Amino acid sequence: MASNQEQALKVAELLLKTKAVRLQPSKPFTWASGWKSPIYCDNRVTLSFPEVRTHIRQAYAQLILDVYGKPDVIAGVATGGIAQGALVAQELGLPFIYVRAAAKGHGMENLIEGAYEAGQKVIVIEDLISTGGSSLKAVEALRQGGLVVKGLLATFTYGFSQADQGFQEAGCPFETITDYATLIDVAVKTNYINDGDLATLLEWRVNPSTWNQ
Repeated sequence: MASNQEQALKVAELLLKTKAVRLQPSKPFTWASGWKSPIYCDNRVTLSFPEVRTHIRQAYAQLILDVYGKPDVIAGVATGGIAQGALVAQELGLPFIYVRAAAKGHGMENLIEGAYEAGQKVIVIEDLISTGGSSLKAVEALRQGGLVVKGLLATFTYGFSQADQGFQEAGCPFETITDYATLIDVAVKTNYINDGDLATLLEWRVNPSTWNQ
């Protein structure tokens, strides 16, 4: 069984290999928030690669068992956490539900989709943590639905202090399989980036909201 650090390095390597994470210091991306960034992450890309998909699913399952023990149900966060959450639920032989970004405007007007009961222990699956806002909104929805949120897991985090503070204030522990620092370390060791790129990536991480403006 791989250690958490070995797993973090391996998954970071897979994210770069599949181009789920792209590093473009010389041609920054623009995020939906308007932030300029030398990195873009879309972990849904990993679903297109069966071996990678399997590895990440198993990494999630093992981390859940190691940190929290087996819950009653797995919940995915729309949209990136839905497919990943379903895979993890299948791996653990557990029921699966998911949380919409907004309540459905017709029919039952559900915010949480799937069968569950109040009092059940749930682990929340997210694909990525940036500021943590959408993740914590899903956590609150599950709590409002009567579920006991044991924690949240994501594939990757940028490690922003805003997210750390938000999760702490919400009383929701979270874990990620890999993170920004590990990914940059792998990118350097595999010659994916050069020294100039590294300096830019480290500079962005200090103050991402105002970088390159």
